[in-house]
Amino acid sequence: MGSLQEGSVQSQSIGNVSMIWKKRTAFLGCALANYADIQWQFGAPRTAPPREFSGIMIHRRQFLLGSAATLGCWRRRATGFPGYAFVANGGERSVAAVDLTSFSVTRQIQLEGAPTAVVARQEQRRIYALSPQNAAIYEIDAVDLVVRRKLSLGGTAVSLRLDTGTNALWVLCRAPHLLIRVPLENPKLQAASRLKLPGEPEDCELSRDGRMAVVSFPQMRSVALIDLAKPALVNVAHAGDDPRSALFRSDGRQVVVANRRARMITVMDVKTGGILVKLPLPVEPENFCVKADGGQIFITGKGMDAVVVVHPYWTEVAETVLAGHAPGAVAISAAPEYLFAANPESGDVTVLEVATRDVLAAVKVGQEPCFITFTPDNQYALVVNHRSGDLAVIRLATITQGGSQRRSRTAPLFTMVPVGVGPVSAAVGRF
Repeated sequence: MGSLQEGSVQSQSIGNVSMIWKKRTAFLGCALANYADIQWQFGAPRTAPPREFSGIMIHRRQFLLGSAATLGCWRRRATGFPGYAFVANGGERSVAAVDLTSFSVTRQIQLEGAPTAVVARQEQRRIYALSPQNAAIYEIDAVDLVVRRKLSLGGTAVSLRLDTGTNALWVLCRAPHLLIRVPLENPKLQAASRLKLPGEPEDCELSRDGRMAVVSFPQMRSVALIDLAKPALVNVAHAGDDPRSALFRSDGRQVVVANRRARMITVMDVKTGGILVKLPLPVEPENFCVKADGGQIFITGKGMDAVVVVHPYWTEVAETVLAGHAPGAVAISAAPEYLFAANPESGDVTVLEVATRDVLAAVKVGQEPCFITFTPDNQYALVVNHRSGDLAVIRLATITQGGSQRRSRTAPLFTMVPVGVGPVSAAVGRF
Protein backbone atom coordinates (compact mmCIF):
# COMPACT_ATOMS: atom_id res chain seq x y z
CA MET A 1 0.00 0.00 0.00
CA GLY A 2 2.84 2.37 0.96
CA SER A 3 4.57 1.49 -2.28
CA LEU A 4 1.47 2.40 -4.28
CA GLN A 5 1.13 5.75 -2.50
CA GLU A 6 4.81 6.48 -3.06
CA GLY A 7 4.42 5.75 -6.78
CA SER A 8 1.35 7.93 -6.96
CA VAL A 9 3.10 10.84 -5.27
CA GLN A 10 6.14 10.41 -7.51
CA SER A 11 3.95 10.33 -10.62
CA GLN A 12 2.10 13.45 -9.46
CA SER A 13 5.42 15.25 -8.84
CA ILE A 14 6.66 14.39 -12.33
CA GLY A 15 3.37 15.63 -13.76
CA ASN A 16 3.68 18.92 -11.87
CA VAL A 17 7.24 19.42 -13.11
CA SER A 18 6.09 18.68 -16.64
CA MET A 19 3.28 21.22 -16.34
CA ILE A 20 5.68 23.88 -15.03
CA TRP A 21 8.08 23.15 -17.89
CA LYS A 22 5.30 23.53 -20.48
CA LYS A 23 4.14 26.84 -18.96
CA ARG A 24 7.71 28.09 -18.75
CA THR A 25 8.29 27.20 -22.42
CA ALA A 26 5.13 29.07 -23.41
CA PHE A 27 6.21 32.11 -21.38
CA LEU A 28 9.64 32.20 -22.95
CA GLY A 29 8.31 31.62 -26.46
CA CYS A 30 5.93 34.53 -26.09
CA ALA A 31 8.75 36.63 -24.66
CA LEU A 32 10.82 36.00 -27.79
CA ALA A 33 7.85 36.94 -30.00
CA ASN A 34 7.29 40.11 -28.01
CA TYR A 35 11.01 40.92 -28.19
CA ALA A 36 10.89 40.52 -31.98
CA ASP A 37 7.97 42.96 -32.13
CA ILE A 38 9.82 45.50 -30.00
CA GLN A 39 12.97 45.01 -32.08
CA TRP A 40 10.94 45.64 -35.30
CA GLN A 41 9.53 48.89 -33.93
CA PHE A 42 12.52 50.36 -32.18
CA GLY A 43 15.61 48.60 -33.55
CA ALA A 44 17.79 45.94 -32.01
CA PRO A 45 19.56 46.70 -28.69
CA ARG A 46 23.31 46.56 -28.44
CA THR A 47 23.20 43.25 -26.55
CA ALA A 48 20.54 40.77 -27.66
CA PRO A 49 18.93 38.47 -25.03
CA PRO A 50 20.01 34.81 -25.05
CA ARG A 51 18.06 32.67 -27.48
CA GLU A 52 18.72 29.35 -25.71
CA PHE A 53 17.65 28.45 -22.17
CA SER A 54 18.63 25.37 -20.18
CA GLY A 55 17.66 23.91 -16.82
CA ILE A 56 14.31 23.47 -15.13
CA MET A 57 14.65 26.29 -12.55
CA ILE A 58 12.90 29.51 -13.55
CA HIS A 59 14.70 32.66 -12.45
CA ARG A 60 12.55 35.44 -11.05
CA ARG A 61 13.43 37.94 -13.82
CA GLN A 62 12.69 35.39 -16.55
CA PHE A 63 9.38 34.53 -14.94
CA LEU A 64 8.29 38.18 -14.74
CA LEU A 65 9.40 38.81 -18.33
CA GLY A 66 7.45 35.80 -19.52
CA SER A 67 4.35 36.88 -17.62
CA ALA A 68 4.45 40.40 -19.08
CA ALA A 69 5.08 39.04 -22.54
CA THR A 70 2.17 36.63 -22.22
CA LEU A 71 -0.15 39.54 -21.49
CA GLY A 72 1.34 41.47 -24.40
CA CYS A 73 0.65 38.59 -26.78
CA TRP A 74 -3.06 39.17 -26.38
CA ARG A 75 -2.69 42.57 -28.10
CA ARG A 76 -2.71 42.74 -31.87
CA ARG A 77 0.79 43.22 -33.20
CA ALA A 78 1.52 46.42 -35.12
CA THR A 79 2.31 45.95 -38.81
CA GLY A 80 3.46 48.47 -41.35
CA PHE A 81 1.49 49.71 -44.35
CA PRO A 82 2.71 48.54 -47.78
CA GLY A 83 3.17 51.96 -49.32
CA TYR A 84 4.74 55.39 -49.01
CA ALA A 85 3.92 58.74 -47.50
CA PHE A 86 5.14 61.55 -49.76
CA VAL A 87 5.84 64.65 -47.66
CA ALA A 88 6.24 68.10 -49.26
CA ASN A 89 9.21 69.89 -47.68
CA GLY A 90 8.73 73.57 -48.39
CA GLY A 91 11.95 74.53 -46.64
CA GLU A 92 14.36 72.49 -48.74
CA ARG A 93 12.69 72.00 -52.14
CA SER A 94 12.12 68.28 -51.86
CA VAL A 95 9.53 65.56 -51.40
CA ALA A 96 10.45 62.94 -48.81
CA ALA A 97 9.38 59.37 -49.65
CA VAL A 98 8.68 57.66 -46.31
CA ASP A 99 8.52 53.85 -46.43
CA LEU A 100 5.57 52.93 -44.21
CA THR A 101 6.78 49.37 -43.64
CA SER A 102 10.04 50.46 -42.02
CA PHE A 103 8.94 54.01 -41.09
CA SER A 104 12.03 55.62 -42.53
CA VAL A 105 12.84 58.00 -45.38
CA THR A 106 13.82 56.02 -48.47
CA ARG A 107 14.70 59.04 -50.60
CA GLN A 108 14.61 62.82 -50.72
CA ILE A 109 13.29 63.63 -54.20
CA GLN A 110 14.79 66.98 -55.16
CA LEU A 111 12.72 69.62 -56.96
CA GLU A 112 13.60 72.99 -58.47
CA GLY A 113 11.01 74.84 -56.37
CA ALA A 114 9.58 74.54 -52.86
CA PRO A 115 6.45 72.33 -52.89
CA THR A 116 3.31 73.31 -51.01
CA ALA A 117 0.94 70.48 -51.97
CA VAL A 118 1.05 66.84 -53.09
CA VAL A 119 -1.70 64.58 -54.46
CA ALA A 120 -1.64 60.86 -55.30
CA ARG A 121 -2.97 58.86 -58.28
CA GLN A 122 -3.17 55.39 -56.84
CA GLU A 123 -3.87 53.30 -59.94
CA GLN A 124 -1.17 54.94 -62.05
CA ARG A 125 1.35 55.02 -59.18
CA ARG A 126 2.04 58.69 -59.63
CA ILE A 127 2.44 61.63 -57.24
CA TYR A 128 1.99 65.27 -58.28
CA ALA A 129 3.69 68.09 -56.39
CA LEU A 130 2.92 71.78 -56.82
CA SER A 131 5.48 74.55 -56.45
CA PRO A 132 3.82 78.01 -56.41
CA GLN A 133 6.89 79.62 -57.89
CA ASN A 134 6.36 79.67 -61.66
CA ALA A 135 3.31 77.42 -61.05
CA ALA A 136 5.39 74.27 -61.56
CA ILE A 137 3.94 70.75 -61.47
CA TYR A 138 6.20 67.75 -60.87
CA GLU A 139 5.10 64.21 -61.71
CA ILE A 140 6.85 61.67 -59.45
CA ASP A 141 7.08 57.95 -60.16
CA ALA A 142 5.91 56.38 -56.90
CA VAL A 143 7.77 53.13 -57.60
CA ASP A 144 11.18 54.36 -58.77
CA LEU A 145 10.91 57.56 -56.68
CA VAL A 146 12.10 59.90 -59.43
CA VAL A 147 10.62 62.93 -61.24
CA ARG A 148 9.26 61.76 -64.62
CA ARG A 149 7.69 64.93 -66.00
CA LYS A 150 7.56 68.64 -65.20
CA LEU A 151 5.36 71.51 -66.37
CA SER A 152 5.82 75.23 -65.67
CA LEU A 153 2.59 77.16 -66.20
CA GLY A 154 3.96 80.62 -65.40
CA GLY A 155 2.72 83.07 -62.81
CA THR A 156 2.09 82.06 -59.21
CA ALA A 157 0.03 79.01 -58.26
CA VAL A 158 -2.40 79.07 -55.35
CA SER A 159 -3.73 75.52 -55.14
CA LEU A 160 -3.82 72.12 -56.86
CA ARG A 161 -6.83 69.82 -57.20
CA LEU A 162 -7.03 66.31 -58.70
CA ASP A 163 -10.13 65.34 -60.69
CA THR A 164 -10.11 61.53 -60.61
CA GLY A 165 -13.13 61.30 -62.94
CA THR A 166 -11.39 62.94 -65.88
CA ASN A 167 -7.79 62.21 -64.79
CA ALA A 168 -6.82 65.86 -64.81
CA LEU A 169 -5.27 68.45 -62.53
CA TRP A 170 -6.83 71.85 -61.93
CA VAL A 171 -4.34 74.55 -60.98
CA LEU A 172 -5.51 77.88 -59.55
CA CYS A 173 -3.16 80.76 -60.40
CA ARG A 174 -2.87 84.44 -59.62
CA ALA A 175 -0.93 86.94 -61.75
CA PRO A 176 -2.37 86.09 -64.22
CA HIS A 177 -5.73 85.11 -62.72
CA LEU A 178 -6.42 81.72 -64.26
CA LEU A 179 -7.88 78.28 -63.63
CA ILE A 180 -5.82 75.84 -65.71
CA ARG A 181 -6.68 72.27 -66.67
CA VAL A 182 -3.80 69.80 -67.13
CA PRO A 183 -4.81 66.35 -68.47
CA LEU A 184 -2.64 63.51 -67.20
CA GLU A 185 -3.20 60.85 -69.88
CA ASN A 186 -1.40 62.69 -72.68
CA PRO A 187 2.20 61.70 -73.49
CA LYS A 188 3.27 65.27 -72.77
CA LEU A 189 2.32 67.16 -69.64
CA GLN A 190 0.74 70.39 -70.88
CA ALA A 191 -2.19 72.74 -70.26
CA ALA A 192 -5.38 71.92 -72.17
CA SER A 193 -7.40 75.00 -71.18
CA ARG A 194 -6.91 78.31 -69.37
CA LEU A 195 -10.02 79.97 -67.94
CA LYS A 196 -9.63 83.67 -67.19
CA LEU A 197 -10.99 84.66 -63.78
CA PRO A 198 -12.62 88.00 -62.85
CA GLY A 199 -10.25 88.81 -59.97
CA GLU A 200 -7.46 87.63 -57.68
CA PRO A 201 -8.42 84.17 -56.43
CA GLU A 202 -7.85 82.81 -52.93
CA ASP A 203 -8.97 79.19 -53.09
CA CYS A 204 -10.67 76.59 -55.28
CA GLU A 205 -12.67 73.46 -54.57
CA LEU A 206 -14.28 70.82 -56.81
CA SER A 207 -17.68 69.19 -56.39
CA ARG A 208 -17.71 65.48 -55.58
CA ASP A 209 -18.85 64.54 -59.09
CA GLY A 210 -16.11 66.70 -60.65
CA ARG A 211 -18.56 68.74 -62.74
CA MET A 212 -18.29 72.08 -60.95
CA ALA A 213 -15.73 74.24 -59.19
CA VAL A 214 -16.10 77.15 -56.80
CA VAL A 215 -13.43 79.86 -56.58
CA SER A 216 -13.34 82.49 -53.84
CA PHE A 217 -12.39 86.17 -54.34
CA PRO A 218 -11.99 87.99 -50.98
CA GLN A 219 -11.27 91.41 -52.49
CA MET A 220 -14.39 91.17 -54.66
CA ARG A 221 -16.45 89.75 -51.77
CA SER A 222 -17.72 87.08 -54.13
CA VAL A 223 -17.37 83.51 -55.37
CA ALA A 224 -17.45 82.14 -58.91
CA LEU A 225 -19.21 78.93 -59.94
CA ILE A 226 -17.53 77.20 -62.87
CA ASP A 227 -18.72 74.48 -65.24
CA LEU A 228 -15.59 72.33 -65.63
CA ALA A 229 -16.78 70.44 -68.70
CA LYS A 230 -16.63 73.56 -70.91
CA PRO A 231 -14.87 75.15 -68.86
CA ALA A 232 -16.80 78.41 -68.36
CA LEU A 233 -18.02 80.79 -65.67
CA VAL A 234 -21.61 80.01 -64.73
CA ASN A 235 -22.13 82.69 -62.11
CA VAL A 236 -20.20 85.25 -60.06
CA ALA A 237 -22.19 85.91 -56.90
CA HIS A 238 -21.85 88.16 -53.87
CA ALA A 239 -20.83 86.02 -50.87
CA GLY A 240 -20.48 88.42 -47.95
CA ASP A 241 -17.40 89.89 -46.28
CA ASP A 242 -13.99 88.20 -46.65
CA PRO A 243 -14.95 84.93 -48.41
CA ARG A 244 -11.64 83.05 -48.09
CA SER A 245 -12.68 79.52 -49.03
CA ALA A 246 -15.72 77.50 -50.04
CA LEU A 247 -16.83 73.91 -50.44
CA PHE A 248 -19.74 72.09 -52.03
CA ARG A 249 -22.39 70.22 -50.11
CA SER A 250 -22.05 66.51 -50.89
CA ASP A 251 -24.99 66.56 -53.35
CA GLY A 252 -23.53 69.57 -55.19
CA ARG A 253 -26.66 71.71 -54.80
CA GLN A 254 -25.30 74.21 -52.28
CA VAL A 255 -21.99 75.90 -51.51
CA VAL A 256 -20.75 76.70 -48.01
CA VAL A 257 -18.59 79.84 -47.98
CA ALA A 258 -16.20 80.68 -45.12
CA ASN A 259 -16.33 84.39 -44.24
CA ARG A 260 -13.21 84.46 -42.09
CA ARG A 261 -13.06 87.94 -40.55
CA ALA A 262 -16.83 88.03 -40.15
CA ARG A 263 -16.75 84.70 -38.21
CA MET A 264 -19.58 83.39 -40.32
CA ILE A 265 -20.43 80.88 -43.02
CA THR A 266 -22.72 81.74 -45.93
CA VAL A 267 -24.78 78.99 -47.56
CA MET A 268 -25.53 79.64 -51.24
CA ASP A 269 -27.68 77.95 -53.88
CA VAL A 270 -25.59 76.66 -56.78
CA LYS A 271 -28.32 77.00 -59.41
CA THR A 272 -29.26 80.62 -58.69
CA GLY A 273 -26.17 81.90 -56.87
CA GLY A 274 -28.44 83.36 -54.20
CA ILE A 275 -27.70 83.43 -50.48
CA LEU A 276 -29.88 81.02 -48.50
CA VAL A 277 -28.67 81.66 -44.95
CA LYS A 278 -25.81 83.20 -42.96
CA LEU A 279 -24.66 81.32 -39.85
CA PRO A 280 -22.59 83.14 -37.19
CA LEU A 281 -19.69 81.14 -35.68
CA PRO A 282 -17.66 81.47 -32.45
CA VAL A 283 -14.43 81.07 -34.47
CA GLU A 284 -12.89 82.34 -37.68
CA PRO A 285 -13.58 79.55 -40.19
CA GLU A 286 -10.06 78.60 -41.31
CA ASN A 287 -9.94 74.79 -41.36
CA PHE A 288 -12.61 72.37 -42.61
CA CYS A 289 -13.18 68.65 -42.85
CA VAL A 290 -16.34 66.85 -43.92
CA LYS A 291 -17.72 63.54 -42.69
CA ALA A 292 -17.70 60.83 -45.37
CA ASP A 293 -21.50 60.91 -45.80
CA GLY A 294 -21.44 64.70 -46.15
CA GLY A 295 -23.80 65.21 -43.23
CA GLN A 296 -21.45 67.10 -40.93
CA ILE A 297 -18.77 69.77 -41.39
CA PHE A 298 -16.15 70.33 -38.68
CA ILE A 299 -14.62 73.82 -38.47
CA THR A 300 -11.72 75.26 -36.45
CA GLY A 301 -10.07 78.67 -36.33
CA LYS A 302 -9.04 81.61 -34.18
CA GLY A 303 -11.35 82.69 -31.41
CA MET A 304 -11.96 79.59 -29.30
CA ASP A 305 -10.32 76.32 -28.23
CA ALA A 306 -13.06 74.34 -29.92
CA VAL A 307 -14.40 72.51 -32.95
CA VAL A 308 -17.64 73.81 -34.45
CA VAL A 309 -20.04 71.23 -35.92
CA VAL A 310 -22.31 72.32 -38.79
CA HIS A 311 -25.16 70.32 -40.36
CA PRO A 312 -25.17 71.48 -44.02
CA TYR A 313 -28.43 69.71 -44.92
CA TRP A 314 -30.22 71.37 -42.02
CA THR A 315 -28.29 74.64 -42.54
CA GLU A 316 -27.58 74.99 -38.82
CA VAL A 317 -24.70 75.14 -36.38
CA ALA A 318 -25.24 71.97 -34.38
CA GLU A 319 -22.82 72.46 -31.50
CA THR A 320 -19.42 73.71 -30.36
CA VAL A 321 -17.12 71.14 -28.74
CA LEU A 322 -14.19 72.19 -26.56
CA ALA A 323 -11.05 70.47 -27.88
CA GLY A 324 -7.35 71.10 -27.36
CA HIS A 325 -5.63 74.48 -27.49
CA ALA A 326 -6.14 76.71 -30.56
CA PRO A 327 -6.91 73.75 -32.87
CA GLY A 328 -5.94 74.07 -36.52
CA ALA A 329 -5.89 71.32 -39.16
CA VAL A 330 -8.62 68.69 -38.80
CA ALA A 331 -9.21 65.28 -40.41
CA ILE A 332 -11.54 62.31 -39.91
CA SER A 333 -10.53 58.64 -39.97
CA ALA A 334 -12.97 56.32 -41.78
CA ALA A 335 -13.31 53.38 -39.38
CA PRO A 336 -13.55 54.07 -36.54
CA GLU A 337 -14.75 57.61 -37.14
CA TYR A 338 -12.40 59.73 -35.07
CA LEU A 339 -11.84 63.46 -35.51
CA PHE A 340 -8.18 64.46 -35.22
CA ALA A 341 -7.52 68.13 -34.45
CA ALA A 342 -3.94 69.45 -34.57
CA ASN A 343 -2.93 71.98 -31.92
CA PRO A 344 0.09 73.88 -33.35
CA GLU A 345 0.83 75.95 -30.23
CA SER A 346 0.88 73.01 -27.79
CA GLY A 347 2.38 70.46 -30.21
CA ASP A 348 -0.26 67.78 -29.81
CA VAL A 349 -3.32 66.27 -31.47
CA THR A 350 -6.74 65.97 -29.82
CA VAL A 351 -8.81 62.94 -30.80
CA LEU A 352 -12.61 63.01 -30.55
CA GLU A 353 -15.21 60.35 -31.27
CA VAL A 354 -17.42 61.70 -34.05
CA ALA A 355 -20.61 59.97 -32.90
CA THR A 356 -20.48 61.04 -29.24
CA ARG A 357 -18.22 64.15 -29.46
CA ASP A 358 -16.26 62.72 -26.53
CA VAL A 359 -12.56 63.58 -26.24
CA LEU A 360 -10.80 60.21 -26.34
CA ALA A 361 -7.15 61.15 -26.09
CA ALA A 362 -4.42 63.73 -26.59
CA VAL A 363 -1.20 62.73 -28.35
CA LYS A 364 2.08 64.67 -28.22
CA VAL A 365 3.37 64.77 -31.80
CA GLY A 366 5.99 67.47 -32.34
CA GLN A 367 6.38 71.17 -32.98
CA GLU A 368 3.65 72.97 -34.93
CA PRO A 369 1.54 70.13 -36.40
CA CYS A 370 -0.07 71.49 -39.57
CA PHE A 371 -1.46 68.60 -41.62
CA ILE A 372 -3.12 65.24 -40.88
CA THR A 373 -3.82 62.26 -43.14
CA PHE A 374 -4.36 58.51 -42.77
CA THR A 375 -3.12 55.29 -44.30
CA PRO A 376 -5.80 53.72 -46.56
CA ASP A 377 -6.13 50.74 -44.21
CA ASN A 378 -6.98 53.14 -41.33
CA GLN A 379 -4.21 51.69 -39.20
CA TYR A 380 -2.20 54.88 -38.77
CA ALA A 381 -2.73 58.64 -38.57
CA LEU A 382 0.17 60.64 -40.01
CA VAL A 383 0.79 64.13 -38.64
CA VAL A 384 3.10 66.58 -40.42
CA ASN A 385 5.04 68.81 -37.98
CA HIS A 386 6.13 71.99 -39.73
CA ARG A 387 8.60 73.42 -37.22
CA SER A 388 10.27 70.22 -36.00
CA GLY A 389 10.46 68.80 -39.53
CA ASP A 390 9.12 65.33 -38.87
CA LEU A 391 6.20 62.98 -39.42
CA ALA A 392 4.45 61.71 -36.29
CA VAL A 393 2.79 58.31 -36.59
CA ILE A 394 -0.19 57.46 -34.36
CA ARG A 395 -1.53 53.91 -34.28
CA LEU A 396 -5.33 54.10 -34.12
CA ALA A 397 -5.54 50.82 -32.17
CA THR A 398 -3.90 52.48 -29.17
CA ILE A 399 -6.83 54.89 -29.06
CA THR A 400 -9.43 52.18 -29.67
CA GLN A 401 -8.12 49.89 -26.92
CA GLY A 402 -9.47 50.58 -23.47
CA GLY A 403 -12.68 52.26 -24.68
CA SER A 404 -14.07 54.66 -22.07
CA GLN A 405 -11.14 53.97 -19.74
CA ARG A 406 -8.87 55.95 -22.11
CA ARG A 407 -11.12 58.97 -22.42
CA SER A 408 -9.37 62.29 -21.83
CA ARG A 409 -6.06 60.50 -21.35
CA THR A 410 -2.78 60.73 -23.25
CA ALA A 411 -2.30 58.09 -25.95
CA PRO A 412 1.17 56.90 -26.99
CA LEU A 413 2.96 57.94 -30.17
CA PHE A 414 3.92 54.97 -32.35
CA THR A 415 7.03 56.53 -33.89
CA MET A 416 8.51 59.74 -35.29
CA VAL A 417 10.20 60.05 -38.71
CA PRO A 418 12.46 63.04 -39.54
CA VAL A 419 11.48 64.16 -43.06
CA GLY A 420 13.14 67.50 -43.81
CA VAL A 421 12.87 71.25 -43.39
CA GLY A 422 9.47 72.93 -43.23
CA PRO A 423 7.12 70.09 -44.26
CA VAL A 424 3.60 71.31 -45.06
CA SER A 425 1.52 68.45 -46.49
CA ALA A 426 1.55 64.76 -47.39
CA ALA A 427 -0.10 62.17 -49.61
CA VAL A 428 -0.25 58.42 -48.93
CA GLY A 429 -0.49 55.59 -51.42
CA ARG A 430 -0.31 51.81 -51.62
CA PHE A 431 2.41 51.30 -54.22
